[in-house]
Amino acid sequence: MFVIKLPNGNLMAPESAIDAEGQVVGDAYVEVFPDDPEYERLAEQALSEQEVEDRKRRWRDGDEALRREFEEYVASRGRDDTSPD
Repeated sequence: MFVIKLPNGNLMAPESAIDAEGQVVGDAYVEVFPDDPEYERLAEQALSEQEVEDRKRRWRDGDEALRREFEEYVASRGRDDTSPD
């Protein structure tokens, strides 16, 4: 999850909910305003919404290349499906 700088200058920062045993039970984004004490620290690592989308697109492109490589590997072994034995 990324810290995202919104067009209005606020940030969307990831935050985890933790149970009594210290286990993460969920992740969400919270809006952080410029007057928040954590704003400056979080802003240093913030990405624009476009930068986040660009990263996601690159990951998807990389996933597609990996999928094709796997399918080629399976085909080279003489199998016509990707299900486990």
